[in-house]
Amino acid sequence: MNLSYPFFPSSQSRLLLVLLATPGALLAQTVPPPPPASALSAPATAADAPILLPTVEVIATAEKNPLDVSVDPKAPAQPIPAHDGADALKTIPGVSVIRKGGIDGDPTFRGMAGSRLGVLLDGQTILGGCGSRMDPPTAYVFPAAYDKVTLRKGPQTVLAGPGNSAGVVLFEHSPRTFCHPTADVHGALTLGSFGRNDQAVDLAAGAPLGYLTTSANRSESADYEDGQGRSVHSAYSRWSTQAALGWTPTENTLVELSGARSDGEAAYADRPMDGVKFDRDNLALRFCQKAISDTVQAIDAQLYYNYVDHVMDNFSLRPITGPAAVSNPDRKTVGGKLSATLTPTDSLETTLGADFQSNDHTLRSTPNFANLPRVKDSAFDQVGLFGEATQHLDTKNRLIGGARLDAWEAEKTVARLHRDDTLPSGFARYERDFGTSTAYLGLGHTERFPDYWEIIGAGKPNAVFGTEAEKTTQLDTGVITSHGPLKTSLSLFASTVEDFILIQPALAATPTRNVAARTYGGEASVEYAFASGWTATTSLAYVRGTNETDDRPLAQMPPLEGRLGLNYATKTWTAGGLLRLVAEQNRVAVGQGNIVGQDLGSTPGFVVFSLNGGYQLTAYAKLSVGVDNLLDATYAEHISRGGAAVAGYTTSTRINEPGATYWLKLDLSY
Repeated sequence: MNLSYPFFPSSQSRLLLVLLATPGALLAQTVPPPPPASALSAPATAADAPILLPTVEVIATAEKNPLDVSVDPKAPAQPIPAHDGADALKTIPGVSVIRKGGIDGDPTFRGMAGSRLGVLLDGQTILGGCGSRMDPPTAYVFPAAYDKVTLRKGPQTVLAGPGNSAGVVLFEHSPRTFCHPTADVHGALTLGSFGRNDQAVDLAAGAPLGYLTTSANRSESADYEDGQGRSVHSAYSRWSTQAALGWTPTENTLVELSGARSDGEAAYADRPMDGVKFDRDNLALRFCQKAISDTVQAIDAQLYYNYVDHVMDNFSLRPITGPAAVSNPDRKTVGGKLSATLTPTDSLETTLGADFQSNDHTLRSTPNFANLPRVKDSAFDQVGLFGEATQHLDTKNRLIGGARLDAWEAEKTVARLHRDDTLPSGFARYERDFGTSTAYLGLGHTERFPDYWEIIGAGKPNAVFGTEAEKTTQLDTGVITSHGPLKTSLSLFASTVEDFILIQPALAATPTRNVAARTYGGEASVEYAFASGWTATTSLAYVRGTNETDDRPLAQMPPLEGRLGLNYATKTWTAGGLLRLVAEQNRVAVGQGNIVGQDLGSTPGFVVFSLNGGYQLTAYAKLSVGVDNLLDATYAEHISRGGAAVAGYTTSTRINEPGATYWLKLDLSY
């Protein structure tokens, strides 16, 4: 399988990266490195110069916002640096990924998947087309193209769109300003076991009046092998390009036009078909004006267009064993958002606004689909009004709260079914600072409209179109600390879900049904720099769910998981290890689950040990290496999809994770 990258074929992209590295390496031998080009980078003295080579990320770090956890998507990470949106989240405690093959897994947080965990790309909604969830939103995400990934836990914001009962994931580009004409370029090459080969290039050029940023990414891999050396049908190849043109006539004004194109193909071990096309087109326009007056701090407006064209078949990437089958869904999403940030008083900040999205989905399913018209099978429309405010009671205490109201309409066009709902959401949270610690207590409520996969996708019968909206009320509490060499984070939650939307495919007449559910659990992490250059990290994540209607466990709950990490770093070298310990899971509800997968039965616990290291080659180049699953353990995640029969491959109860995986990443900046 070799899906050619439209601008830089594989060999040419490697040559490009070498050329980028060469002038930097030569210059580093003769002159000191230049100062940072961007006005966003502040000069540092020699005394407080940071370590040049960061440690490999094994556990994501908490942000100043106590409910946020952030990941640097460009940094080396263990397991092997992420190649899609779901993998980018693996270092966050509480996040699991439902494996389907080598790519395009579905992320879950605290056992919640699908539209319970929102995904926004620079504030934009993107949704897949496959009725069987072959292409979740994260399938169209190339993490290396973004500057920051943030998980915001719980229903504790109303600014990131409707639903999001478990949380929301934000893939974001950092704003760029240039005080004088300049340019910088970053390249990365990743090589690994099983034919893993990634290339990424980012270019930013600008002046005080504006900027141009571009990026190109390509990733491919052959089938991987599990710990027993058995091949898993999992090969893939994918590419992406993005560009943004910004106009900054003043330091407080921004007009940005951006766009993206991507495509790919992927083999799947969990179903009788593979994805042979993941085409995405994106166009967005944004306007932001800051410092308008003492009261109006900012106005931000955005319009966007996302279109995905997806093709799956049973013959392009696997031996055909029966009649040819093809499916070609697509989805067009048009959306926008307008918000104003106000400061009526010195102690009060408020954001008011509105957002909307319109989704049209079509489907055609015959081998000669390209010659047939598209048939529209559904449409979803949403308009929301929201407001969120922070009231500072004093220098240490604050109240944060928000509310939104969303008007929904949905059509199952082929059956001429229509429904509409008006759904409220809101939250209130109290935060208090104790020196270098922050504690919080929040109560949130969100009402989530059933998504396409719950009431229409995968041939859902008309009887489930009227499924009730899901209503989640959740208590979130915790504390984060940053005191010298010690950083800690503790997050606890408990939720009651009325009309939880449960998927049970065996009930063919009503595979989607509403039940009452409860969940509780949390995450804890500690980072301690106990000696010069040495840092120890640990994390623990646990969630427990109950289906109260059926008096049985809530399905698709990941088991207790702990991680222990040890890292050593100097200005030139890094080394580290990660021990991942996952408990058995016996609380199951076989045949029940979510839009991605259902429980298959109990799973045993497992232990995975991994190592990494790095070296700063020059001021412009750094090398990171690692081995994941060093002991070649054979294991599968509890929430993995079940294996399907693929000619030439061993069918397994669950899709096993990769065995020992060696990787190398070269980062170049100039």
